[in-house]
Amino acid sequence: MTVDEAPGRSAPGPRGVPDRLARGAYPNQERDMIDHRRLGRELDLFVSDPLAGAGLPIWLPAGAAARHAVEEYVRELERRAGYRHVYSPPLGKRQLFEISGHLDYFADDMFPPMRLSADDEFVLRPALCPHHALVYRARGRSYRELPLRIAELGGMYRAERSGVLGGLSRVRAISLNDAHNFCALEQVGAEVGAILGLIRAAHAALGVRPAGYRLSLRGPEQRYVGDDAQWARAEELLREALAGVEYAEAPGDAAFYGPKIDIQVVDAAGRESTLSTVQLDFDKPAKFDLWYTDADGARRRPVMVHRSLVGSMERLFAYLIEVHQGAFPAWYAPVQLVVLPVDDGQAEAADRFAADALAAGLRAEVDRAGSLGARVRDAARRRLPYVAVIGPREAADGRVSLRLRDGRGLDPMPAGDALGLVAGVVAARSADLLGVG
Repeated sequence: MTVDEAPGRSAPGPRGVPDRLARGAYPNQERDMIDHRRLGRELDLFVSDPLAGAGLPIWLPAGAAARHAVEEYVRELERRAGYRHVYSPPLGKRQLFEISGHLDYFADDMFPPMRLSADDEFVLRPALCPHHALVYRARGRSYRELPLRIAELGGMYRAERSGVLGGLSRVRAISLNDAHNFCALEQVGAEVGAILGLIRAAHAALGVRPAGYRLSLRGPEQRYVGDDAQWARAEELLREALAGVEYAEAPGDAAFYGPKIDIQVVDAAGRESTLSTVQLDFDKPAKFDLWYTDADGARRRPVMVHRSLVGSMERLFAYLIEVHQGAFPAWYAPVQLVVLPVDDGQAEAADRFAADALAAGLRAEVDRAGSLGARVRDAARRRLPYVAVIGPREAADGRVSLRLRDGRGLDPMPAGDALGLVAGVVAARSADLLGVG
């Protein structure tokens, strides 16, 4: 299922939370100031409109630009790690979810089926794993293909109650960074270890600060599929993968088909949630009759590893907006560079510099409206990483004066050098605007 919005109780509280994101570290007024819903409105990142419906936010151009940059990064990270990306529809026939077990174990969180005729009934999917099982069984598989890593940034839907919806953190339409890795039993340990390494790399690039790891296990009162031996083996494999990592156990928070490792984050209000996850599943390969031909010619079942490096785009950005207080790292800032001509005499130089920035792959624009001071203040309000000021002297010499979001100002430099500096910081995904450290 690979679901960051999976049902289950929250952990009792954050553990090892860095900086001031720990529970209660912010006064109430300060917490309100960095609420992602307020910042989303202020920075024009997303909007929630009653006509669209509760829990169905609309990403505005600025938010969409930041999200697109993150999606490109994650896809490329996965591609380099051997993942193959697919597209699958966000709904399927009722029988698909009967086979997967979702209609038996997860129906309360699903939208009602849509009946087109007496024998043609469709369901908005609550997870991507059933479709990825169909990708695997599209043809016969050999042990030489394993691990087979199938990835998708796909849509799914949850019939969340209106009372729990809020901004981007809890929604009904979910865009999930998802993948399902099909492997032999003896490959599971290495596969889970590699996934945890990718999660750490993605978190470091995005500025995610994990609050702790959880091993989510079966509880006494929930319903689960599979036998005790399968569950014990799956739990053992995940414990081995967490060797050397501090974690807490969370009985009752497992998926209905298997245990999972959940990586937790904490928002400014001290609420803990799951962002990234790794889950083991022995059940769906059997339910969908998945198999591969082993070296000895025997047919064997693969293990299905569900994983998400960064969770849903919605929950991820709810967290990123708050942890960066709207000042995203330059590489996924909606606008990376704004060009400010001092007056109309530098309009041509400003347009040329902005065009060169766009050609270099940067997100840049020119702002001519109002006084220079007002435009500088507006750039600060928008948390733009770089401001390029061009006055008469700079225009005559082919130079620009760069001002950084953190208040630093640089001496006038050749336009090409300024573009090289910004492009270098963006390419390196540096947290420092001068690429230091």
